Amino acid sequence: MYDATLNTGLDDRKPHDENVARLCALYDARLGESDAVLSAEGQDELIAMAGIFDLDTDRPAQAIWRDLRAVLVRQAPGTEARTFVTDASSSLTLMVVEDDPAMALELTEALADAGHRVIGPFHNAEAAEVSAALHTIDLALLDINLSGDGTGADLARALRDRWGVPSIFLSGDVSATAQHAALAQGIVIKPYGTADVLDAVARATRPPVEPS
Repeated sequence: MYDATLNTGLDDRKPHDENVARLCALYDARLGESDAVLSAEGQDELIAMAGIFDLDTDRPAQAIWRDLRAVLVRQAPGTEARTFVTDASSSLTLMVVEDDPAMALELTEALADAGHRVIGPFHNAEAAEVSAALHTIDLALLDINLSGDGTGADLARALRDRWGVPSIFLSGDVSATAQHAALAQGIVIKPYGTADVLDAVARATRPPVEPS
């Protein structure tokens, strides 16, 4: 996942969401106008950050920042303490769609050990969509590049539109993740630790705070 070890000139001791908020405020202001031009230093910093996530940097600064912002905002973790073992009342039914067998097995075991019920893992979108019609699913964890014809983005759209199931993307394809970020409740960039995924699941399924 995105973490404060990125060489962005930010204080690594700050919570991740504060780092992302600062970046957003800075670059939103710098690139708010269609004809805005970054300083050489700002351009170099933006390209360096985008390069970490393998984004195409041979584009106007506004286009680079749009995709980078989509990745960072949806991946930035909260500051609450992480609790990964759930009780029966907070157990979720999670769908796993991952075409790497070893990663799929490790993730499935971690989710089950945390007290969740797992549907899958599936290696392609077609099989996952058939299963979605047979189960009540709280959240889907999807790789974007899958075996078969459909992509994780296609599956996320189908799950949302047909059954109201939200998704988290687990992917190393940052360009595709940025392009389809609006389809996801959260994003975890590969390589990840299982704690990163469990943290993302907790955030994505946390009940909204009622206004006081």
